[in-house]
Amino acid sequence: MTTMRVRDWPDLRRWWRGDEGSATAELAVIAPALVLILVFVAVVVHRGVGARLRIDDAVHQAARAASIARTVEGARSSANEVAAAALADAGSMCRDLAVEVDTTDLRPAGVVRATVSCRVDISDALLLGAAGDRQLTATAIEPVDTFRGSSP
Repeated sequence: MTTMRVRDWPDLRRWWRGDEGSATAELAVIAPALVLILVFVAVVVHRGVGARLRIDDAVHQAARAASIARTVEGARSSANEVAAAALADAGSMCRDLAVEVDTTDLRPAGVVRATVSCRVDISDALLLGAAGDRQLTATAIEPVDTFRGSSP
């Protein structure tokens, strides 16, 4: 058995005060915080992308519904109903839904343009530094069938 002698103390002090392996220890302490921040950012981005996809889908459905309508009033009402139903079915937290339908070219071989805009609530991500809500707008154009009949 070896005993520690007084002359060996400087080596012990050097070992105790040495910084070998300190970067590894710092990384082990900081890594969970970095992963947590990354997860929070992914949640906020996911909410924004998901809301954008839902709005895009709703505007395409609204434009299609308007393009198969026979009258201007029918096109506007069916676009409103379809957009509201599509967003409700998707579970979107949409407030102040506005559906605008351009029916100036509602005739066979014409086009119908629909624009859907609403405020999406992302207040549950407020803790992550995101705004409480966000205004999203999407536009879609659908052709009107060339051979469809129209009512006067």
